[in-house]
Amino acid sequence: MDFPYLIAQFGLFQTWLIAAGVQFGRYVLFASILFTAFYVLWRKHWQARRIQPRLNKNKQYQTEIYYSFVSACIFATIAIGVGLATKAGFTKLYGQISDYGWAYFFFSIILVTFLHDTYFYWTHRLMHHPKVYHWVHRVHHLSHNPSPWAAMSFHPLEAVIEAGIIVIVFFIPLHPLVLFIFFTLSLAINMLGHLGYEVYPKNFTRHWFGKWQNNATHHNMHHQLVKCNYGLYFNFWDKLMGTNHPDYLQKYDEITGKEKV
Repeated sequence: MDFPYLIAQFGLFQTWLIAAGVQFGRYVLFASILFTAFYVLWRKHWQARRIQPRLNKNKQYQTEIYYSFVSACIFATIAIGVGLATKAGFTKLYGQISDYGWAYFFFSIILVTFLHDTYFYWTHRLMHHPKVYHWVHRVHHLSHNPSPWAAMSFHPLEAVIEAGIIVIVFFIPLHPLVLFIFFTLSLAINMLGHLGYEVYPKNFTRHWFGKWQNNATHHNMHHQLVKCNYGLYFNFWDKLMGTNHPDYLQKYDEITGKEKV
């Protein structure tokens, strides 16, 4: 979004409402699709792949949606700030793909993804420190048995930390479309991690490619057991730091070994 242009046309508050609406609307769209598919239409078909057997009460979903709305408002505020900083020439966002070429365009998507994975792992572990957890990260863990609605369910302080990856625009040349693709894919993958059902195939974690990817079982165990499985997209840091739960692969095999109806 061209926030300086929108501010000039509609004013700061109306622009903020638009940005927050886009943030929250995208979340609602993705979560609604996944929730309807797995929790309503084809629930019986996927029941064997349910990671924790019980379903949640509506109160949990309402709590997740409320905190996700708060997070969307915070993300919108930060996005407008970045837009204004770009207008003032403080960021390295560039407008023409030809400035750096298509090869760099696609490379930058991969680069940002790996940087975010590292940023997420270490900030996530920091938020689990006993002196930080209660004040920052506990809200997200109210979703002991997460659903797609939990993907953005953060305490306001955690929402600021989650959005902190945006500082890369002050150091690395990026096209705005790269950010749009990255944040859209990030939200989709995050929702799959909170899905509550394992969608990846049997033996995926034994494959040379799959063993480096995280999945819904991996993150669900984090919500259930708390002190393990901190990674987001990839399993590199959990393997390197020894923070995978020792029963993770066994749990994945147990879930994916069941036949769907």
